[in-house]
Amino acid sequence: MRYQVSDWDDAYANAPNIPDGAAYPDRWAAAAAAFRQGHAGELDIAYGPEPRNRIDLFPPAGEVRGLAVFIHGGFWLRFDKSWWSHLAAGGIARGWAVALPSYTLAPAASVDEIVAEVAQAIEAAAARVLGPIRLTGHSVGGHLAARMIAAPSPLAATTLARVAHVVSISGVHDLRPLLRTAMNEKLGLTAATARAASPALLDPVAGKSLTAWVGGAERAEFRRQNALLANIWRGCNARTLAVEEPDRHHFNVIEGLSDPNSPLMRELLRAETAP
Repeated sequence: MRYQVSDWDDAYANAPNIPDGAAYPDRWAAAAAAFRQGHAGELDIAYGPEPRNRIDLFPPAGEVRGLAVFIHGGFWLRFDKSWWSHLAAGGIARGWAVALPSYTLAPAASVDEIVAEVAQAIEAAAARVLGPIRLTGHSVGGHLAARMIAAPSPLAATTLARVAHVVSISGVHDLRPLLRTAMNEKLGLTAATARAASPALLDPVAGKSLTAWVGGAERAEFRRQNALLANIWRGCNARTLAVEEPDRHHFNVIEGLSDPNSPLMRELLRAETAP
């Protein structure tokens, strides 16, 4: 099938191409606030000197099996941890502590600086929670999660050793197409920095596994980006899986994280019993 993009801004635009798309942020914020009302957690844990260098950490009720980290999206330009608290529900029901970091947004920080902040956030959460670590993120949060297991990893070796599995949800894994979008006026990517920050153009860290997960009803570019990383890293001898979840679009594909029995949640934690 021939595939060519004529409008790169539209290719990465989700809200205008999802029914009632503009209403989703308010729904996320309300669901997150309601979750915080009903679940005790440590909020606004500082991991660095910047105002947005903060983590929310939600523990399970019983024994802690490990740490799951959710990294939010928004094209490095929008949102913070407070919009996504409800997505911790699936992990804590399975016995995992769930950390949700904020990070400095562009243009105040470059993509490389955001990568470094997210690594700091994971290190801070890992210092509080023992056991294995699973990383997941949505959209550019998927990029950030995958970047943690792309060489050279920004994580300390001891923390990286605890990360066996990453699920990138609707991730942007090759940043070069964003050079053709209007948002790059704020992102400030160049051909060199886009290439250097793209997991699909880097080697995977040996011994890690990756699942690239996307909605079957998403924009063609997100489905292409999803398949791209799994395909390339499989050729680098990594264990990868590419999934297109039927009837899911960019804004509801993350909902499975709030359900301990969803296919997405099972996939994130499946490596807990893998050899």
